[in-house]
Amino acid sequence: MANYTSEQVFQTVQKTGLMPLFYHPDIEVCKNVIKACYDGGARVFEFTNRGENASELFESLRHYVTAELPEMKLGIGTVMDVETAEKFIALGADFIVCPIMKTDVAAVCAKHKILWAPGCGTLTEMVTATEHGAKVVKMFPAAEIGGPGFVKAAKAPCPWLQIMPTGGVSPDEENLRAWFEAGVICVGMGSKLIQTDDMHPLTEKVATTLELISRIRD
Repeated sequence: MANYTSEQVFQTVQKTGLMPLFYHPDIEVCKNVIKACYDGGARVFEFTNRGENASELFESLRHYVTAELPEMKLGIGTVMDVETAEKFIALGADFIVCPIMKTDVAAVCAKHKILWAPGCGTLTEMVTATEHGAKVVKMFPAAEIGGPGFVKAAKAPCPWLQIMPTGGVSPDEENLRAWFEAGVICVGMGSKLIQTDDMHPLTEKVATTLELISRIRD
């Protein structure tokens, strides 16, 4: 079962403003990446459910994070249905991220008291998601559906929305500033943040990105 409640994960998402997301078929690469992100200051991490052995990898990563990275909230992404959600919750997922908005997955997450971040592409979907318990809505694919301008327009009538764009976010100041000044709570980043050839630069990149986010918010 999850190590953290929905509220604890939400507070971490809100505090750090960054959710790295990653998948690789080699568990040692996965461990190295999440450790590098942790050392850089990340405290929430989405492992994406992209490969055939994703559940086995996640189970190993869950044990590693619990033993070695005690403050890290580890969630699972690319969850498309209730069966997948239940499987990863049983393996210890601290939160569920979906590329789509499905209310039956929302009900499963509510039952287990873990955070659910559904993928939404319209203001109607975002509001519907919050009505079904979403503390954070994943704007996806963020760049393609309007970028920071969409966030600003959506929050004008619905300022309570806690939006996390994924897709089209990069760790440079200009890009981050545009998103956070538009009003996002957090940004999700995959390949624009994480390269697996050398972990030392990744630790530095995560630290620099978190510092930028903190400075932009001040």
